[in-house]
Amino acid sequence: MWKKYKILFSLIFLLASLLEVKNCSLPHSKNQAADSSVYTEHRDLDQIKKSKKLVLLTENSSTTYFIYKGQPMGYEYEMMNAFAKSIGCELDVVVVRNVDNIFEMLDSCDGDIAADNLTITSNRKKDVEFTSPLYTTRQVLVQRKPDNWPKLNTLQLESLLVKNPLQLAERQVYVRKGSSFYERLKDLSNEIGGKIEVLETAGTETTEELIGDVAKGKIDFTIADENVAHIIASYYDNIDISTPISFPQKIAWATRRESPELLVAINDWLLKQKKKGYNDVVFGKYFTDKKSAWNRQNSEYFSLSGGKISPYDDLIKKYSKKLGWDWKLLAAQIYQESQFNSEAKSWSGAFGLMQLLPSTAAKYNIDTTNMSPEASIAAGVSYLKEVDNYFAKFIPDKDARIAFDLASYDVGAGHIIDARNLASKYGLDPNKWENNVAYYLLNESLPQYYNDPIVTFGYCRGQEPYQYVREIMNRYSMYSDQIAYQGLAKN
Repeated sequence: MWKKYKILFSLIFLLASLLEVKNCSLPHSKNQAADSSVYTEHRDLDQIKKSKKLVLLTENSSTTYFIYKGQPMGYEYEMMNAFAKSIGCELDVVVVRNVDNIFEMLDSCDGDIAADNLTITSNRKKDVEFTSPLYTTRQVLVQRKPDNWPKLNTLQLESLLVKNPLQLAERQVYVRKGSSFYERLKDLSNEIGGKIEVLETAGTETTEELIGDVAKGKIDFTIADENVAHIIASYYDNIDISTPISFPQKIAWATRRESPELLVAINDWLLKQKKKGYNDVVFGKYFTDKKSAWNRQNSEYFSLSGGKISPYDDLIKKYSKKLGWDWKLLAAQIYQESQFNSEAKSWSGAFGLMQLLPSTAAKYNIDTTNMSPEASIAAGVSYLKEVDNYFAKFIPDKDARIAFDLASYDVGAGHIIDARNLASKYGLDPNKWENNVAYYLLNESLPQYYNDPIVTFGYCRGQEPYQYVREIMNRYSMYSDQIAYQGLAKN
């Protein structure tokens, strides 16, 4: 009898294993503070479109993803953001602190796609699906030139450098164990018949940090993809990247095997972009334009080194305290309004950093002919404070009020009050934003709702304030991630 039960249990266990579906209920990031939607268990293209959010796994680096003058940038970010828009989604970036874990995080559903200058290798293809190649590049040796290199002619200099992979025998080369460079060095060590001492570095150390370590004399050798090395080498004049150690290799993005529809959609999109030349344009922007790369690297508004978001950070920090907001949230709103341009003017007559309308400026005694950045921030915060005080009577949680405050700033508190009243009338929660008040705000452009007797302020194109809130919260998350990264890097 026990044997029969044992066989039965084994069959049930096997069936359960075969039918197992990976749980991809993704955790909410900070930029989803105003979004209470829940991800479905299995995220392929349809589920991603339904959630209206594509989650990217990548790292902070000067070519993949960074913030410059308040704007998210980077090859992986820009390409992936364009794809996300093409499928009607916003891009949510999850910064991978330890890049050796990126495929594990993808498998664990911390993101929908991994994009980080990833080389297609046979070992990696066992675990993930790769998109069509974005481009090809070689792996090159990064080494330091001798101290007196400016006084040497070409032949003298080359005689002192490693110019042939055979010369790496018995040398120490530092790379991350989880990188494709580690695999290549192990293979190369066998090919040359002399042991290369491959030393592992932490997965938290990026390729460009290792290149910097070579330039500063901390280590003698590392490996980098040629496209990345080409642009990082522009920051240092004492490194050499002319020695290839591999044939051209394909670089692509990675998806889970459980997301075949997403993979097809990306490949279709990539094919269209290549035909239009879009990929080449974005590639050139980050991998061949050395002057722009140098300017970013040496700017105080470059998130990987400068530490500032805008020229007005001190003012933003000062006035955000009046709201009880994280200053990075207020900075994200100001970027949304004016891109930190204190002279910005809109077609509607709004002007300044916080795009105040003349009527609002007059309320706070602002001189519209000579408005300082501080006056604009002060007036904008005063308006936000009034709105926040109103909603505080109904919504005690200050984080929950943020979406209401931001939407009111964009479209006026009256339309948000109308949406709250509609939510209450039709059985939803007037004190919750996503899928409750936001639902009726989005529908205030429909006659059945803007003609409802309970609506006072009439028609509203609700998609605009709804998107306004989402974009600010998304940017806030990006700013927060970058500032946190800077803190970790300094430590």
